[in-house]
Amino acid sequence: MKILKLNNLRGEIKIPGDKSISHRSVIFSSLGNSTVEIENFLHGADCLSTVECMKSFGVDVKIDGEKIFVTGNGLSGLREPDNILDAGNSGTTLRLLLGLAAPQNFVTTFTGDGSLRQRPMGRVIKPLTEMGASIVGRNENKNLPITVIGRKNLRGITYEMPVASAQVKSAIILAGLYADGMTTIIEPAPSRDHTEKMLSAFGARIEKFGNAIKIYPAENLTAPEKIIVSNDISSAAYWVVLAAIIKNSAVTIKNVGVNQTRTGILDVMKMMGATIELENLRESGGELSADIKIFSSNLRGVEIGGSMIPRLIDEIPALAVAAAFAEGTTIIHDVGELRVKESDRLNAIVNEFNKISPRSFEATQTDLIIHGGQEKFFAECKTYADHRIAMALSIFGAAAEGVEIDNADCVKISYPNFFEVLKWEK
Repeated sequence: MKILKLNNLRGEIKIPGDKSISHRSVIFSSLGNSTVEIENFLHGADCLSTVECMKSFGVDVKIDGEKIFVTGNGLSGLREPDNILDAGNSGTTLRLLLGLAAPQNFVTTFTGDGSLRQRPMGRVIKPLTEMGASIVGRNENKNLPITVIGRKNLRGITYEMPVASAQVKSAIILAGLYADGMTTIIEPAPSRDHTEKMLSAFGARIEKFGNAIKIYPAENLTAPEKIIVSNDISSAAYWVVLAAIIKNSAVTIKNVGVNQTRTGILDVMKMMGATIELENLRESGGELSADIKIFSSNLRGVEIGGSMIPRLIDEIPALAVAAAFAEGTTIIHDVGELRVKESDRLNAIVNEFNKISPRSFEATQTDLIIHGGQEKFFAECKTYADHRIAMALSIFGAAAEGVEIDNADCVKISYPNFFEVLKWEK
């Protein structure tokens, strides 16, 4: 697909529902005893993988246009799947459902696509095994396929996470609901907390003390009648960056989730000099949302790392584009996690982004360095079948001299109509 250069970006943009919250809304609603209406669910490939897996666990999930209706069977109401569960490309589906399958009284086997089969799962299997779960991967890296031999009465543990990960944390929390005592998770830095917020709204007892989270066993969960999914800040990030770097731009992005564990992209863009305003701040189900206004800005390089990184790990490809248009050098530390995403994103950024702006991007094993202000060219680039690399390359080309990418359909993982919006005709 060829993306042409844009001269400006003006008007309103509505983005898809939040991917993280969409996954969790279906999984957690399946554990209640009533029907939940989920509005603004993200009908992307990853979230639909979660839907199909929950159906295989015996949960009644109906899709009605833009809405989803989930009728839960209770905490103890899941049944053994008839077949191997396919998580597709979705690490969230796989990791959360590993935590849910571990305390069930049956056997579950998971597989996924070629990309997911290469992603190591040892760091989620390790704490679940310490809780008493029996989980077997196909090799020492615990790659898919993975078989979970469910075991009731897992034990509560105290687990210090070596790397902040919302997916691993969420798997432990789900298993902890079934444990025989309290489970404590200690994070090195706060990761996104949608699981804690939503499960608390379902009546689970979850307490937070600094970077420690305590989960107590639950006998039942009480689901709300309706969950309204806010729009995804990870999808908003592309338009935030694009409006900031293209002259004569002014964009409003409606109803975006602004949970403070996810707003690192806004904070760093402001550090770089971007003009960003939040309007109509509101709350639903413990989650904050707002309208984001972003204007053309003169950006400057920054240096970030540490606790900031879990708050923007998925937005770093988009942030790297912003840094290429900034004055000076941007250094992003502590992003080794990008090497085990849907692709090796550090490798993808260096290999492909440099085709558009030569000598601008370099990486170590854990850091990304971007030299801003270099000359930009039209280029043909590979996406590595990674939705976030594909969208970041697309906005890079739209702000530079255009770009041609392969495998454009991979954006359907999280943003099915991305290219329709990018063909800007406002």
